[in-house]
Amino acid sequence: MSKRHGRFFIGTSGWSYDHWEGPFYPDGLSADERLEYYAARFNSVEINRSFYSLPDEQTLRSWRTQVPAGFRFAAKASRYITHMKKLKDPQEGVVRLLSRMRVLGSALGPVLFQLPPRWRFNADRLESFLECLADDLRYSFEFRDHSWLNKASYSLLARHRAAFCIYDLDGFVSPREVTTDFVYVRLHGPDGPYQGCYDRQALSGWAGALSTWSRQGLDVYCYFDNDQHGYAAHNAATLRDMLDS
Repeated sequence: MSKRHGRFFIGTSGWSYDHWEGPFYPDGLSADERLEYYAARFNSVEINRSFYSLPDEQTLRSWRTQVPAGFRFAAKASRYITHMKKLKDPQEGVVRLLSRMRVLGSALGPVLFQLPPRWRFNADRLESFLECLADDLRYSFEFRDHSWLNKASYSLLARHRAAFCIYDLDGFVSPREVTTDFVYVRLHGPDGPYQGCYDRQALSGWAGALSTWSRQGLDVYCYFDNDQHGYAAHNAATLRDMLDS
């Protein structure tokens, strides 16, 4: 019996960018129509605005009605949790975040915690934080400070079935560590943070890696964050087509 292949969820970090009108969205398309247009082309998106403030319940319900069955929203956790509190005393903030995002129902994908640069590895803080997370959701952790890229960190994530976020940022490509039953990838741009367009050679390399993980039975979430000139949407479409071929 052949092993089940993991699913691909390919998209961008955020979708409602005014400067995507023309490069991606048709001229004249209203902001309220962007998500439906986007969701007709991609099967996932990373909610970026939740890093700054949580969307209200009415907004989340509206988003859910605008996407087809099988679509997934990844949710980026509040900077209050990751950057201000640095995972300390997490219970109240985590409960608020998760209870709000659960409004998305079956459309909710992984929750991303992006930790700040210049905050060095703290095993006790990470372990305490992981222990407070509800065990029925998927979580991914992006470590911007390189001191977190170590075996102890990966082991903690694996023990709690959380994903190490694989990322490409400002010329640095993180290790490709797999710590659970899904893979989470963020591609921030080849020419500096959020800038530049990945060429076909680079995308082909990522397509090969994503395909390998899928064949291992791992679901794969991959988001492009190079929003400059709508490059993220075009790169996501190219990668999607490579994986479909």
